Amino acid sequence: MGGQWVHLRLCLTCGHVGCCDSSPAKHATAHFHSVGHPLVQSFEPGEDWVWCYADEALLRVPGLPEHSHS
Repeated sequence: MGGQWVHLRLCLTCGHVGCCDSSPAKHATAHFHSVGHPLVQSFEPGEDWVWCYADEALLRVPGLPEHSHS
């Protein structure tokens, strides 16, 4: 869409990867609103957290597998 990705989020239900709310299109949040999948993991190297849209809660999960988006 011509914008710049700021940070990527991975849907833990289906594997959809979308940009965060700091990006113009906010694809990760839009995915939650359209399909209802509540949990996303940060797709950024070194980040070990999950966000729950349904509960608006940040979950720290040490040892989460890192994902590569290169």
